[in-house]
Amino acid sequence: MDTVSSQDIVDTVRTSLLVLDMDLRVKSANRAFYNTFKVEPEATVGRPLFELGNGQWGIPELRTLLGEIVPRDGTVEGYEVGHDFPGIGVKCMRLNARKVFREDGHVPYLLLAIDDVTGEHEARAEAERQRLLAQGIVDTVRDPLVVLEADMTVVSASRSFLRMFGLDVGTVVGTSLYDLSQGQWRVGRLQDLLGRIVPDDMAIDGFEVEDEFPGLGRRIFKLNARKVHRPGNHITRLLLVFEDVTEARMLERHRDLLAAELAHRIKNSLQIITSFVSYEIRRAAEPCVEGYRAMQGRIGAVAELYDVISRSSTLGPVAMGPYLEGIAGSLRSSLLGAEARIAVDVEAEPLSIVADQAVTVGLIVNELATNAVKYAFPSGGGRILLGFRRRDGEAVLTVADDGIGLDATSGPGSGLGSRFVEAFVRQLNGTLAMASGAGGTTVTVRLPASVLA
Repeated sequence: MDTVSSQDIVDTVRTSLLVLDMDLRVKSANRAFYNTFKVEPEATVGRPLFELGNGQWGIPELRTLLGEIVPRDGTVEGYEVGHDFPGIGVKCMRLNARKVFREDGHVPYLLLAIDDVTGEHEARAEAERQRLLAQGIVDTVRDPLVVLEADMTVVSASRSFLRMFGLDVGTVVGTSLYDLSQGQWRVGRLQDLLGRIVPDDMAIDGFEVEDEFPGLGRRIFKLNARKVHRPGNHITRLLLVFEDVTEARMLERHRDLLAAELAHRIKNSLQIITSFVSYEIRRAAEPCVEGYRAMQGRIGAVAELYDVISRSSTLGPVAMGPYLEGIAGSLRSSLLGAEARIAVDVEAEPLSIVADQAVTVGLIVNELATNAVKYAFPSGGGRILLGFRRRDGEAVLTVADDGIGLDATSGPGSGLGSRFVEAFVRQLNGTLAMASGAGGTTVTVRLPASVLA
């Protein structure tokens, strides 16, 4: 190979290159070497490698490695030298060397490539510092926590996670979340949600998993997950926190069971009272019967609330559909009887109201429906519709009939029942409107959205 052409080739290489003879003297160097180490050809060519600069290459192990190349035709790969190099400061250099021959095959020499890997080392050191910092933060969180790759492989786990589930960090890191313990986290819905966090920027809040966990027994965990990433890089991971809510959920269930039992007992007590009222109705003089029946209907409306509560096993929101159905059933049994030709139907959107307002709402419905039964159907047949829906940010309660309609100057407008309705509506901060004509009467009660659960 021609000397000039060889130099031209090595000068185009960005890696620092030295060509050494068998005595390890520098035969030539490329521009990258001179630029990197801030030296001139006069101070380099013809000098032994181990005397260059301030002797930074004079490392006994490197001497041995390069010395073995000559007799054995070996190579040096990935040998790293850390040194304070004159003119460029502290650097880490990676050396690769091999024995090569000229074209005649009789004149061997060594080709030494030198790469500056200082930035690579610094990046690794910084990554390790960041890892230790992140692990320290993770370990300070009281709730169990894991950091996951996008494929759900565990990157790190907090001490509280390892302690709670009786796991070892060596068996957790690098393992899929779905393979931990006995596969308790392999829940279809959870897998779907976690799989959408990275691509869709979703988050998980309050997803609950209940199962038997080894060493823990039956537990309920609330899971919260977020996507996390460091600005300036492309690493995206998931932060998954486990909150043990077993005790709170068991207390809620116990409370709900007690609530259902209490509501059932109250309902039974109210039904006993209505039975006594029925007995008095049979014995009462005719002028008193109407008052007894009104009392019976009001007690029945309250009893229906507790019936709904007992069947839902909760003291929380009251579903309006079942509640109105119960009031309708109470009206049929207490006021209409088996032979009546008046139908009481319910059309309610799937809405619930707060329990504190349920008794008042039920009494409004009972009073309005009782008035319809008493005044709307002198011929004995018709339909009453109890409705509940949400419109324009309000809750709208309606009691409509297809009876004869009410004259503005007659009917129950000034009766005791109507006064009760007006008082109840005011109590709920609502408004009352009535529309009546030949096709029947519709009473509309608009209630603030605060009554809705």
